[in-house]
Amino acid sequence: MSETTHDGGIAVSAAPGPDEGLSPAELAAKYGLSVSGARPGLGEYVRRLWGRRHFILAFSQAKLTAQYSQAKLGQLWQVATPLLNAAVYFVIFGLLLNARRGIPHEVYVPFLVTGVFVFTFTQSSVLAGVRSISGNLGLVRALHFPRAALPVSFSLQQLQQLLFSMIVLFVVVMAFGSFPAWSWLLVVPALVLQFVFNTGLALVFARMGAKTPDLAQLMPFVLRTWMYASGVMFSIPAMLQEKDLPAWVTDVLQWNPAAVYMDLVRFALIDGYGSEYLPSHVWAFAVGWAAVAGVLGFVYFWKAEERYGRG
Repeated sequence: MSETTHDGGIAVSAAPGPDEGLSPAELAAKYGLSVSGARPGLGEYVRRLWGRRHFILAFSQAKLTAQYSQAKLGQLWQVATPLLNAAVYFVIFGLLLNARRGIPHEVYVPFLVTGVFVFTFTQSSVLAGVRSISGNLGLVRALHFPRAALPVSFSLQQLQQLLFSMIVLFVVVMAFGSFPAWSWLLVVPALVLQFVFNTGLALVFARMGAKTPDLAQLMPFVLRTWMYASGVMFSIPAMLQEKDLPAWVTDVLQWNPAAVYMDLVRFALIDGYGSEYLPSHVWAFAVGWAAVAGVLGFVYFWKAEERYGRG
Protein backbone atom coordinates (compact mmCIF):
# COMPACT_ATOMS: atom_id res chain seq x y z
CA MET A 1 0.00 0.00 0.00
CA SER A 2 1.43 3.48 -0.97
CA GLU A 3 0.50 7.15 -0.90
CA THR A 4 1.91 10.42 -2.38
CA THR A 5 3.62 12.85 0.00
CA HIS A 6 3.36 16.68 -0.18
CA ASP A 7 6.71 16.98 -2.05
CA GLY A 8 5.71 14.50 -4.74
CA GLY A 9 7.52 11.53 -3.25
CA ILE A 10 5.94 8.21 -2.61
CA ALA A 11 5.75 6.79 0.93
CA VAL A 12 5.29 3.08 1.32
CA SER A 13 3.45 1.73 4.38
CA ALA A 14 3.12 -1.89 5.24
CA ALA A 15 -0.26 -3.52 5.39
CA PRO A 16 -1.52 -4.31 8.91
CA GLY A 17 -0.06 -7.61 10.16
CA PRO A 18 -2.29 -10.43 11.40
CA ASP A 19 -1.24 -9.75 15.03
CA GLU A 20 -1.67 -5.98 14.95
CA GLY A 21 -4.01 -4.73 17.63
CA LEU A 22 -3.81 -7.86 19.76
CA SER A 23 -3.11 -7.45 23.47
CA PRO A 24 -0.16 -9.30 25.07
CA ALA A 25 -2.56 -11.76 26.70
CA GLU A 26 -4.23 -12.45 23.35
CA LEU A 27 -0.85 -12.92 21.64
CA ALA A 28 0.23 -15.37 24.34
CA ALA A 29 -2.99 -17.33 23.98
CA LYS A 30 -2.70 -17.39 20.18
CA TYR A 31 0.83 -18.81 20.16
CA GLY A 32 0.58 -21.00 23.26
CA LEU A 33 2.97 -18.90 25.32
CA SER A 34 3.03 -18.78 29.12
CA VAL A 35 4.67 -16.60 31.74
CA SER A 36 8.17 -17.79 32.65
CA GLY A 37 8.08 -19.39 36.11
CA ALA A 38 4.28 -19.33 36.31
CA ARG A 39 2.68 -21.80 38.69
CA PRO A 40 1.21 -24.82 36.84
CA GLY A 41 -2.09 -26.37 37.79
CA LEU A 42 -2.11 -28.72 40.77
CA GLY A 43 -2.47 -31.87 38.68
CA GLU A 44 0.27 -30.80 36.28
CA TYR A 45 2.48 -29.89 39.26
CA VAL A 46 2.08 -33.37 40.73
CA ARG A 47 2.93 -34.89 37.33
CA ARG A 48 6.09 -32.80 37.06
CA LEU A 49 7.10 -33.66 40.61
CA TRP A 50 6.68 -37.36 39.90
CA GLY A 51 8.83 -36.90 36.81
CA ARG A 52 11.64 -35.67 39.09
CA ARG A 53 11.44 -38.68 41.42
CA HIS A 54 14.91 -39.91 40.44
CA PHE A 55 16.38 -36.50 41.21
CA ILE A 56 14.59 -36.42 44.57
CA LEU A 57 16.00 -39.82 45.57
CA ALA A 58 19.52 -39.07 44.33
CA PHE A 59 19.55 -35.66 46.01
CA SER A 60 18.44 -37.12 49.36
CA GLN A 61 21.10 -39.85 49.19
CA ALA A 62 23.80 -37.32 48.33
CA LYS A 63 22.78 -35.09 51.24
CA LEU A 64 22.76 -38.09 53.59
CA THR A 65 26.24 -39.12 52.51
CA ALA A 66 27.63 -35.60 52.80
CA GLN A 67 26.02 -34.88 56.18
CA TYR A 68 28.80 -36.44 58.25
CA SER A 69 31.53 -36.55 55.61
CA GLN A 70 33.84 -34.33 57.70
CA ALA A 71 33.49 -36.44 60.86
CA LYS A 72 35.87 -39.35 61.53
CA LEU A 73 33.02 -41.65 62.58
CA GLY A 74 31.09 -40.67 59.48
CA GLN A 75 27.61 -42.22 59.16
CA LEU A 76 27.82 -43.73 62.66
CA TRP A 77 26.75 -40.33 63.99
CA GLN A 78 23.32 -41.01 62.50
CA VAL A 79 22.88 -43.56 65.29
CA ALA A 80 25.21 -42.15 67.93
CA THR A 81 23.48 -38.75 68.14
CA PRO A 82 19.97 -39.97 69.12
CA LEU A 83 21.50 -42.65 71.37
CA LEU A 84 23.53 -40.02 73.25
CA ASN A 85 20.40 -37.87 73.57
CA ALA A 86 18.52 -40.86 74.96
CA ALA A 87 21.32 -41.50 77.48
CA VAL A 88 21.17 -37.89 78.69
CA TYR A 89 17.37 -38.01 78.98
CA PHE A 90 17.58 -41.29 80.90
CA VAL A 91 19.92 -39.78 83.49
CA ILE A 92 17.94 -36.54 83.87
CA PHE A 93 14.36 -37.74 83.53
CA GLY A 94 14.58 -41.45 84.30
CA LEU A 95 16.91 -41.33 87.32
CA LEU A 96 16.88 -37.80 88.75
CA LEU A 97 13.28 -36.76 88.07
CA ASN A 98 11.74 -40.24 88.18
CA ALA A 99 9.76 -39.59 84.99
CA ARG A 100 9.52 -43.33 84.36
CA ARG A 101 6.65 -43.80 86.82
CA GLY A 102 3.77 -45.65 85.24
CA ILE A 103 6.18 -47.52 82.94
CA PRO A 104 7.69 -50.87 84.08
CA HIS A 105 11.42 -50.56 84.80
CA GLU A 106 12.39 -53.21 82.22
CA VAL A 107 10.39 -51.31 79.59
CA TYR A 108 11.53 -47.75 80.25
CA VAL A 109 14.83 -47.83 78.32
CA PRO A 110 13.30 -49.14 75.04
CA PHE A 111 10.33 -46.81 75.69
CA LEU A 112 12.72 -43.84 75.91
CA VAL A 113 14.99 -44.82 73.01
CA THR A 114 11.99 -45.44 70.74
CA GLY A 115 10.53 -42.06 71.64
CA VAL A 116 13.80 -40.25 70.96
CA PHE A 117 14.33 -41.97 67.59
CA VAL A 118 10.76 -41.42 66.36
CA PHE A 119 10.49 -37.82 67.53
CA THR A 120 13.92 -37.02 66.05
CA PHE A 121 12.53 -38.17 62.70
CA THR A 122 9.84 -35.46 62.83
CA GLN A 123 12.15 -32.85 64.36
CA SER A 124 14.86 -33.30 61.73
CA SER A 125 12.34 -33.25 58.88
CA VAL A 126 10.89 -29.93 60.03
CA LEU A 127 14.29 -28.32 60.58
CA ALA A 128 15.49 -29.49 57.17
CA GLY A 129 12.26 -28.27 55.59
CA VAL A 130 12.64 -24.76 57.00
CA ARG A 131 16.01 -24.38 55.25
CA SER A 132 15.19 -26.38 52.12
CA ILE A 133 14.42 -23.32 49.96
CA SER A 134 16.29 -20.50 51.71
CA GLY A 135 19.42 -22.66 52.03
CA ASN A 136 19.43 -23.72 48.36
CA LEU A 137 18.72 -20.46 46.55
CA GLY A 138 21.52 -21.07 44.06
CA LEU A 139 19.88 -24.29 42.92
CA VAL A 140 16.40 -22.75 42.93
CA ARG A 141 17.47 -19.79 40.79
CA ALA A 142 19.66 -21.76 38.39
CA LEU A 143 17.38 -24.66 37.47
CA HIS A 144 13.70 -25.01 36.60
CA PHE A 145 12.02 -27.82 38.54
CA PRO A 146 9.09 -28.22 40.96
CA ARG A 147 10.33 -26.56 44.15
CA ALA A 148 8.48 -29.13 46.27
CA ALA A 149 11.20 -31.56 45.23
CA LEU A 150 13.53 -29.98 47.80
CA PRO A 151 11.48 -30.36 51.03
CA VAL A 152 10.29 -33.80 49.88
CA SER A 153 13.90 -34.81 49.27
CA PHE A 154 14.97 -33.61 52.71
CA SER A 155 12.13 -35.56 54.35
CA LEU A 156 13.20 -38.63 52.41
CA GLN A 157 16.74 -38.10 53.66
CA GLN A 158 15.49 -38.17 57.25
CA LEU A 159 13.49 -41.33 56.56
CA GLN A 160 16.61 -43.07 55.25
CA GLN A 161 18.50 -41.94 58.33
CA LEU A 162 15.77 -43.31 60.59
CA LEU A 163 15.74 -46.67 58.80
CA PHE A 164 19.49 -46.93 59.35
CA SER A 165 18.95 -46.14 63.04
CA MET A 166 16.15 -48.70 63.39
CA ILE A 167 18.74 -51.49 63.35
CA VAL A 168 20.14 -50.16 66.62
CA LEU A 169 16.63 -49.65 68.00
CA PHE A 170 15.81 -53.30 67.31
CA VAL A 171 18.96 -54.36 69.18
CA VAL A 172 18.05 -52.18 72.18
CA VAL A 173 14.49 -53.52 72.28
CA MET A 174 15.66 -57.15 72.11
CA ALA A 175 18.30 -56.51 74.79
CA PHE A 176 15.43 -55.68 77.17
CA GLY A 177 13.35 -58.74 76.40
CA SER A 178 11.17 -57.85 73.42
CA PHE A 179 11.83 -60.17 70.50
CA PRO A 180 10.57 -60.10 66.90
CA ALA A 181 6.85 -60.81 66.58
CA TRP A 182 4.08 -60.21 64.07
CA SER A 183 3.31 -56.93 65.81
CA TRP A 184 6.65 -55.56 64.59
CA LEU A 185 5.14 -55.32 61.10
CA LEU A 186 2.96 -52.48 62.41
CA VAL A 187 6.08 -50.33 62.41
CA VAL A 188 5.86 -50.10 58.60
CA PRO A 189 2.44 -48.39 58.30
CA ALA A 190 3.20 -46.25 61.36
CA LEU A 191 6.42 -44.89 59.82
CA VAL A 192 4.83 -44.46 56.38
CA LEU A 193 2.08 -42.33 57.92
CA GLN A 194 4.64 -40.38 59.93
CA PHE A 195 6.69 -39.77 56.78
CA VAL A 196 3.64 -38.32 55.01
CA PHE A 197 2.93 -36.15 58.05
CA ASN A 198 6.56 -35.00 58.27
CA THR A 199 6.65 -34.17 54.56
CA GLY A 200 3.52 -32.05 54.90
CA LEU A 201 5.06 -30.13 57.79
CA ALA A 202 8.32 -29.73 55.88
CA LEU A 203 6.41 -28.23 52.93
CA VAL A 204 4.58 -25.77 55.19
CA PHE A 205 7.75 -24.59 56.90
CA ALA A 206 9.69 -24.55 53.63
CA ARG A 207 7.32 -21.89 52.31
CA MET A 208 7.42 -19.97 55.60
CA GLY A 209 11.22 -20.26 55.82
CA ALA A 210 11.64 -19.06 52.23
CA LYS A 211 9.88 -15.82 53.16
CA THR A 212 11.31 -15.49 56.69
CA PRO A 213 14.78 -17.09 56.97
CA ASP A 214 14.97 -16.16 60.67
CA LEU A 215 12.34 -18.85 61.30
CA ALA A 216 15.17 -21.39 61.22
CA GLN A 217 16.56 -19.83 64.42
CA LEU A 218 13.19 -20.03 66.20
CA MET A 219 12.15 -23.55 65.27
CA PRO A 220 14.55 -25.45 67.62
CA PHE A 221 12.81 -23.81 70.60
CA VAL A 222 9.35 -24.61 69.23
CA LEU A 223 10.33 -28.22 68.56
CA ARG A 224 11.89 -28.63 72.00
CA THR A 225 8.64 -27.47 73.59
CA TRP A 226 6.72 -29.91 71.39
CA MET A 227 9.04 -32.72 72.48
CA TYR A 228 8.45 -32.07 76.18
CA ALA A 229 4.68 -32.05 75.60
CA SER A 230 4.65 -35.28 73.59
CA GLY A 231 5.73 -37.87 76.16
CA VAL A 232 9.15 -38.67 74.74
CA MET A 233 10.60 -39.20 78.22
CA PHE A 234 7.45 -40.08 80.20
CA SER A 235 4.01 -41.59 79.97
CA ILE A 236 1.48 -38.78 79.51
CA PRO A 237 -1.42 -40.46 81.40
CA ALA A 238 0.83 -41.51 84.31
CA MET A 239 2.41 -38.07 84.58
CA LEU A 240 -0.88 -36.16 84.51
CA GLN A 241 -2.97 -38.43 86.72
CA GLU A 242 -1.41 -36.81 89.81
CA LYS A 243 -2.41 -33.37 88.60
CA ASP A 244 -5.82 -31.86 89.13
CA LEU A 245 -6.44 -31.37 85.42
CA PRO A 246 -9.47 -32.09 83.25
CA ALA A 247 -9.40 -35.40 81.38
CA TRP A 248 -9.43 -33.62 78.03
CA VAL A 249 -5.93 -32.24 78.69
CA THR A 250 -4.53 -35.78 78.72
CA ASP A 251 -6.51 -36.62 75.57
CA VAL A 252 -5.22 -33.58 73.69
CA LEU A 253 -1.60 -34.36 74.60
CA GLN A 254 -1.98 -38.02 73.61
CA TRP A 255 -3.70 -37.14 70.35
CA ASN A 256 -0.97 -34.75 69.21
CA PRO A 257 0.71 -36.30 66.14
CA ALA A 258 4.18 -36.75 67.64
CA ALA A 259 2.73 -38.71 70.58
CA VAL A 260 0.49 -40.77 68.27
CA TYR A 261 3.33 -42.01 66.07
CA MET A 262 5.62 -42.69 69.03
CA ASP A 263 2.91 -44.70 70.77
CA LEU A 264 2.25 -46.79 67.67
CA VAL A 265 5.92 -47.73 67.24
CA ARG A 266 6.26 -48.44 70.97
CA PHE A 267 3.16 -50.64 70.90
CA ALA A 268 4.52 -52.54 67.89
CA LEU A 269 8.00 -53.21 69.29
CA ILE A 270 7.80 -53.35 73.10
CA ASP A 271 6.11 -56.37 74.72
CA GLY A 272 5.30 -54.57 77.97
CA TYR A 273 3.74 -51.57 76.22
CA GLY A 274 0.18 -52.75 75.64
CA SER A 275 -2.94 -51.19 74.20
CA GLU A 276 -3.84 -49.74 77.62
CA TYR A 277 -1.18 -47.09 77.04
CA LEU A 278 -2.70 -46.00 73.73
CA PRO A 279 -5.40 -43.35 73.32
CA SER A 280 -8.68 -44.40 71.75
CA HIS A 281 -8.89 -44.43 67.93
CA VAL A 282 -5.11 -44.06 67.69
CA TRP A 283 -4.88 -45.42 64.12
CA ALA A 284 -7.64 -43.09 62.96
CA PHE A 285 -5.69 -40.15 64.37
CA ALA A 286 -2.49 -41.39 62.71
CA VAL A 287 -4.19 -41.55 59.31
CA GLY A 288 -5.99 -38.26 59.87
CA TRP A 289 -2.86 -36.33 60.83
CA ALA A 290 -0.99 -37.71 57.82
CA ALA A 291 -3.82 -36.87 55.42
CA VAL A 292 -4.38 -33.36 56.75
CA ALA A 293 -0.69 -32.42 56.94
CA GLY A 294 0.21 -34.09 53.65
CA VAL A 295 -2.58 -32.61 51.53
CA LEU A 296 -2.80 -29.16 53.08
CA GLY A 297 0.99 -28.83 53.29
CA PHE A 298 1.40 -29.72 49.63
CA VAL A 299 -1.32 -27.30 48.47
CA TYR A 300 -0.01 -24.53 50.73
CA PHE A 301 3.49 -24.91 49.28
CA TRP A 302 2.26 -25.15 45.67
CA LYS A 303 0.33 -21.89 45.92
CA ALA A 304 3.60 -19.94 46.32
CA GLU A 305 5.54 -21.89 43.67
CA GLU A 306 6.28 -18.89 41.43
CA ARG A 307 7.64 -16.82 44.33
CA TYR A 308 10.46 -19.12 45.48
CA GLY A 309 13.89 -17.70 44.72
CA ARG A 310 12.55 -14.27 43.78
CA GLY A 311 13.74 -11.06 45.41
